[in-house]
Amino acid sequence: METPMGKSGNEKKFMTSKNVFFDTNILVYAFDKADEKKQDISKTLMLEAIETGRGNISTQVLQEFYVVATTKLGILPELALTTMDSFGYLNVITITPEMIRSAIKKQTKFVLSFWDALILQSAESSLSSILYTEDLNDGQKYDSISVMNPFANKQ
Repeated sequence: METPMGKSGNEKKFMTSKNVFFDTNILVYAFDKADEKKQDISKTLMLEAIETGRGNISTQVLQEFYVVATTKLGILPELALTTMDSFGYLNVITITPEMIRSAIKKQTKFVLSFWDALILQSAESSLSSILYTEDLNDGQKYDSISVMNPFANKQ
């Protein structure tokens, strides 16, 4: 499937039959030319998720992406908005008050930042079993969510 992100050439490397959730850093790396390896891995993951319909993000991820894209990557607001349109191929979970309450409970239970707990709650609410992020420990399990850092050295 051709998407606004194009094809990376490694579309089958990370295949999964499970729903996946993307933390903001994975989306940012897909558009960050500073690290081509991370960019390629991120694009591959996102394209596979789009092709299978198993990819999820949240409104929190969209907000964080916009801020990082315009401040750290130097992308103009109009271009960042156009870039975010390509995320429409992923399922977007809207943060609700009940999700915030559940995230606060996860924050306490797992001793996490509120924002990481909200990402976990969003992943759970999307029925994902895998959370792609580099912000939490690779392989860590939080209730029904397994963290996978796609950039971790898995030798």
